[in-house]
Formats: sequence, C-alpha cells, structure tokens
Amino acid sequence: MTDFRAELAADRVIAVVRAPRIPDAAALCAALAEGGLRWVELTCTTPGVAAHLERAAAVDTGCRLGLGTVLSAEQASRGLEAGASFLVTPGCRPQVAEVAARAQAPLVLGALTPTEVARAHELGAAAVKIFPARAFGPGYFRDLRGPYPDVPLVASGGVDAQSAPAFLANGALAVCAGSEVVPAEAVAAGDWAELTRRARAFMAALAAG
Repeated sequence: MTDFRAELAADRVIAVVRAPRIPDAAALCAALAEGGLRWVELTCTTPGVAAHLERAAAVDTGCRLGLGTVLSAEQASRGLEAGASFLVTPGCRPQVAEVAARAQAPLVLGALTPTEVARAHELGAAAVKIFPARAFGPGYFRDLRGPYPDVPLVASGGVDAQSAPAFLANGALAVCAGSEVVPAEAVAAGDWAELTRRARAFMAALAAG
C-alpha cells in the first residue's frame, strides 16, 4: 500500500463523481485528467456504475479509477471486477475490507471519530477518509495527527477550493473534490470542457495555497 499512499500524496486530490447519469465515463475521466485531476472515484449511487467503470477502465484516460460509496462485499467485488483499482467507503465496513484484502486492492475506509479512525486502520485501510470533513474543519486533522501520526487521512465532504489547502496543511494526505469540481448537471450534460476548467481552477487554488 506504500505506493498507493505515495502516489495519492503526490496528486493530493480525488475527484468524486456523484451523478444520476454519466453519458461517457471515459470522456469524463479524460476531461478531469486534462485539468490535472488524475484520481477519479465513481460512486455506487450512480445507476449502472459497474458498466461505467468497465467503459472507463477500457480506455487509457490518464486517470486512476476507483469505486466509492461502497457499502457491501457484493458492491466491492463487482467494482473490482469492473476495473476499479481502489475502493472507498463512507464508514467502517468490515465486509468491504475483507474483499479488498483478498484482492490486495487499496481501500480508503470512512471514519469520523478517533475510535473509528483506529478501527479503520485495524481493518487494513490504505488511508482513512474523514467524513464529513467540513463539519469539523481543518483543525480536526491536526488534532488527529497527535494520536495517529502514521495514519494517512483524507478529507471528504464539503471540501472546496478555499478550504482544501488548509486541510492539507493540517495533516490531510489528500482531499476529495466533489460537486464544486464535478457538478452532477455538467456530468449529465457531457460538458467535458467545463469539467476540465473546474479541475484546473481547483488545482490552481491548491498550488496558490
């Protein structure tokens, strides 16, 4: 998992796609990669997400493709079969951790409290996603680094271009960019140029911060 963590730390951002419709998942990923976002998380809340994963994984888009909002072992297995290279959950899901461990696939387990962070780490998470990060703010990551200096943390939920640099400065390994960068309406419309523009703007804000 060392390479996974190092690569995520280098790129710093996972683009989270939560849309009811994706007309072309490969084009979506390519548009985000063109804007500098090379990690893309499709989510189980999108109908037919496995088919979208398969289509995107079949093309060299320049992205590392993952499946998020994974709640069950069945979803985890299907996502990996469809081409996801990592899995993300909104909370501690031992059954998902078991599937990831068997497949030797990197897993980002969701947590919020210090107890949940410890549990996620014990379950073998490559990184622990603090969700919802906005509710506690960047300072919470600094506090968690005290007892958990070696646990890679990812900020997710309400993170925008203004707050992302502060989360990273306070100990987050990476942040998740959601609707600010990947609005559902732009995805559904196939407005790839707009998504590239938003991705570039987000990455520029990180560089400036």
